[in-house]
Order: sequence, then structure tokens, then C-alpha cells
Amino acid sequence: MERSFKVLLVAINAKFIHTNPAVRHLRERLQMPGIAGEVLECTVNQRVDHILKGIVSKEPDVVGFSCYLWNIAYVQALVANLKKVLPRVRILLGGPEVSYDASRLLAAWPQVDCIVCGEGEEALARVAGRYAKGGGLDSSIRGICFRTGEGEVLATGPGAPVDMDSLGFPYGDQEDLSHKILYYETSRGCPYQCSYCLSSMEKGVRFRSLERVFGDLERFLEAEVPQVKLVDRTFNARKSHAKAIWRWLMTHDRGRTNFHFEISADLLDEESLFLLGQARPGLFQFEIGVQSANPRTLELIRRKMDLEVLETNVRRLQEGRNIHLHLDLIAGLPGEGYASFRESFNRVHGMGPDQLQLGFLKVLKGSGLEREKEAYGLVHRDYAPYEVLRTADLSYGELERLKLVEEMLERYGNSGLYRRTLAHAIPLHPDPFSFYEALGDHFSGEGLEEVSLSKAQQTEVLRDFLRKWGKVDPGMLDELLKLDLLLHERLRKLPSWLENRELGREALQARGVGREEAKACHFEAFDLDVAACMEAGTVRKGPGVLRTEYGKKDFVTGEAGWSFLPPSGA
Repeated sequence: MERSFKVLLVAINAKFIHTNPAVRHLRERLQMPGIAGEVLECTVNQRVDHILKGIVSKEPDVVGFSCYLWNIAYVQALVANLKKVLPRVRILLGGPEVSYDASRLLAAWPQVDCIVCGEGEEALARVAGRYAKGGGLDSSIRGICFRTGEGEVLATGPGAPVDMDSLGFPYGDQEDLSHKILYYETSRGCPYQCSYCLSSMEKGVRFRSLERVFGDLERFLEAEVPQVKLVDRTFNARKSHAKAIWRWLMTHDRGRTNFHFEISADLLDEESLFLLGQARPGLFQFEIGVQSANPRTLELIRRKMDLEVLETNVRRLQEGRNIHLHLDLIAGLPGEGYASFRESFNRVHGMGPDQLQLGFLKVLKGSGLEREKEAYGLVHRDYAPYEVLRTADLSYGELERLKLVEEMLERYGNSGLYRRTLAHAIPLHPDPFSFYEALGDHFSGEGLEEVSLSKAQQTEVLRDFLRKWGKVDPGMLDELLKLDLLLHERLRKLPSWLENRELGREALQARGVGREEAKACHFEAFDLDVAACMEAGTVRKGPGVLRTEYGKKDFVTGEAGWSFLPPSGA
């Protein structure tokens, strides 16, 4: 049997649980006579030599690398060595990290034969077809940059946009995806022209037909995968499209799969808000890019949104407590200094997101801000991810200070582990930003920035900070921390500074708790009115007993199921 011409598509993901849909779409497009497309998925945590060995073992004729900010250094190391081991192999690059600087990269990386720019499905199929027949490349293949026989670097210009309905389902039936996050797209392109984003380079938005989308979503539901992240740049750009998909998922929900969407909250209309309020808790998860609350900054980066409407709609979504909300801010944007960023942080924090992600501006190749960086004093690293070092409005020292705020936010706010403690402590500070700023100063002052901390140690750092600060009653502080810890984990042993007051068998029998319930749940006595704390956020002394059921989980907060028992004698 004649050997097929093998094209190996290599994805180097940031984490093991991630998957790469791009290489799967490309593999599907390579289903042509005499050509075999194969996917090899790795992670940046693997040794470069291990990945190289895996590639060589496949005996490919062509190797294509999917290139992103997080893996370009690994790709460069692999490319430098791959042709030394396989001199005849053709090396292709594609993806956002190489599409907008292809000519320079091709000149700098002599081992690379071709770069596919932009959408790669059609271009890769034509390139592979030519190579399989022993031919070369020419300008008739749109969407590539290659080296001619004379050594000249030639870019052929953009190819035609891909018909979204021509794409198949990216995941094969034989793949074990039970412990993976899957990615899916119902559209390509973005209606906005934000200058920090590569999506601003694309014109218009193309949608997959709802009939095709529903068929694909049914396959995810049947497989009972834990999470599907839709990578549409603005999922609700076409309201009718978004509402139809949300409504379909609510109707066909099997109670197992979570769907993550990137949306513009200011585009949500009354019908959408009412519909979303009926969704099963945990069915949907929203990421909402606010980026800044400074009107001048939003104007400079050409980000169009109604911040007042966005804030109102986020609060409306929060009322339902059924959708995990993740709001984004970017530090280092033009026109936003330290004081302005503090205001943006406080305003977005006040919207009550389940997670507030503080990111730092990356001056991406091909973006509008890359072209305008001198005008705004944007000085950034020369290597991926091209993160800003200073701007006309923020010094390097101020950015480093914001990174400490971001670390505290991740450890304590976004972890969700200290919801009750923080809900009580943060309002006692001048504002939320000041709280995380002061916590960061304490953290740094204790020399902990480069120290790996266990959850128990991390909790003790928070306790020490709040005790030194002195505005939280020490007894109530310990009760709140114990409450937070028990809501997330059935601890075999509490930290030494917390009093273990778990109810024993006799005390439970006296309260009518049966043997099976006693096994399934944890019962802890408090010197805190836990009912008032859990239901109204009121912190006051008073006897209380918390019943935590670890077999149940709140899909939004991650907390165990909880209820109360009357205190002894009640």
C-alpha cells in the first residue's frame, strides 16, 4: 500500500486541559486523496526535546505549528532543531503570532518554508497539495508568505474569508476529552475596532448557521463534557443569533456541561436579560471585557460601549446568581494613569463580578496600538507576550505595584475562598483598590512575593494582615475565616489558630440528625450568627451551627451546599 503524504499539525497548549480547535479544523480540511493530516498536542510544560522526539517519531513530510503568544518561544526552539534531524521536512507556521509579521519572520527563520497568514483552512490545503505532488508554491495561493526558488520572500495577500458552514465539527468521536476544556466558534470576526486587539484587523462578522450550530452543540451535550468555551470575539454581536443559541441550550440542557461566552453586556436587551435569568445555575458563564472606566481611554482605544448600560446589565445578571460573571480590566492603556486605574478598578469591583481579572496591556504585532505606540509612550518587551513596561501615563514602578495588586486579587478575591471574610473587611477600607494595595504591601513586606504558599499559609497571611490593621474584631475574623474554609473543603484538621467545634454524635442526635446525614455532612458550631452572615451579610456575635453538604456545590461560587441548625436549646 502506497504511503500517504503526512502533514503533522502541532499544537503547543498553555495547559494540559486545553485543546486547540484550529489544528483540528485544518486536519479535517486535509482529508484529500494521498494526504494524511494528523494532530499532535503538547503543552509548554513539556521539555522541548521531548516534543521534538514526538514530532520526529511521526515521520512527517510537513510539520505545521500553531503559533500564539504563549508558545512562540517553544516553536522557535523546535524549528531551530527540527531540520537538523529531518533535513527534508517542510516547516509551516500559522496563527496570530506569525500572521502579521510574516515577511520579517520568514527572513529571520531560514528553517521555515512557508507561513500561512490569517485563516488557514484553504491555504494549507493548497500548500499541502502542491508539496504532496512534488511542486512548489507560487502567488496563485492566497494567504501565504513563502520563499521563492531565488530566495526572495513573497507574500501573496489575504485569502477569501472562509464560509463558516464549510467547517466541520472539530473534535473526533475517538478523542478522550473527558478532562479537557473544549473550544468552539459560531462566528469569526468582530464588529468593533479596539486598537489593542488583533480582531480589529478583520472586517465584518461571519456566522455559522444555527442549524449547524445546534447539531454541534448536541454532540457536546451527548458527550457530557464539563466545559465548552465559545471563542466568538463578541458572542452577542448579533442578538438574534445569541438568543437563539442560549434558548436552545436551556431547552436541551442535560445538567452537566458549562458554556463560556465572551459578551458585550451593554448589548443585552430586556428579552435577553429575562431569558438568561431562567437558565440553570452553572449552565452559562460570561466573560465581559470592560478594560477601563475612563471615557478618554475608551475613546483613544476606539472601544465603543455604553458603560452605564453595561453596569446596569451586569447588576441585573448578578441578581439571578445563576451565571458566573468574569469582568476584565487592562492596565497600561493610553490615557490611564495610576489614579485613573484605581477609579476603574473600584467601579468594576463595585459591579460585583465573581472574578475581576486585572490584565496588563500587550502591544500585539499588527494591532492598532503597535502602530500608535510612540504617540502614547508605550514601551514594551521585544519578545512575546510584548507586555508594556511603561507608558506616558504609568511608570515602571507603578505597573509593578499594580502587579502586586493583581497577585493579591488572584490569591484572595478571584480564588473565591474568602468571600465572607472579604465582604466584611473590604468595606472597612477607603475602597476595594486600597484594600488590595495595602494587602500587597503587607505581602511584600513579609518577603512573600517569591514564596510558594499552601492554602493554610495563604489564609494565615490574610489573617495576620487584618489583625495588624485592627479594624476587624479578632474573634469575628477567625469565625469568618473558619466559615470560608469549611464552605469549600471538608478539612481533616483546622489551622491551629482556629477552634474545632464540630458537633459530635450525641449533639447531632439531640437535634434529630440521622446517621446517614451525619456521615454526608459536616456540622460546626460558631460564635457567629451564621444565618445572618450567610443570608444578609451581617456579621454579629451569636451562637450558630452551620451544616455543610459537600456532595452538593454552588455552580457559581464553588461553595458546598449549606443550611443551618438551631443553636443548642433553641
